[in-house]
Amino acid sequence: MRTLTDDEFTGAVATGNVLVEFGAQWCGPCRMLEPVLDELDRERGDLTVVKVDLDESPRTARDQRIMSAPTLQLYQDGQLVAQTVGARPKIHLIAWLEPHL
Repeated sequence: MRTLTDDEFTGAVATGNVLVEFGAQWCGPCRMLEPVLDELDRERGDLTVVKVDLDESPRTARDQRIMSAPTLQLYQDGQLVAQTVGARPKIHLIAWLEPHL
């Protein structure tokens, strides 16, 4: 799973289905969620999974109005189509994603 910088964010979500995790190293739930997101990234050919570190990319976090970690945002061709907050089991993430993919 690739970590995006402020400068990379807009280009990275511009095409296709992109799931973005906004998190931080100090966030326990974010660390728990990371292996699940890595699995999704490997298993789903119709989805690209990336992350944004809130401490390293504050401009993107501010622009996306991120208030909690982890926050997941799903983009389709540059448009935000869904958002959820908090760590969830893989089966719940898939159920959340499916209607949008």
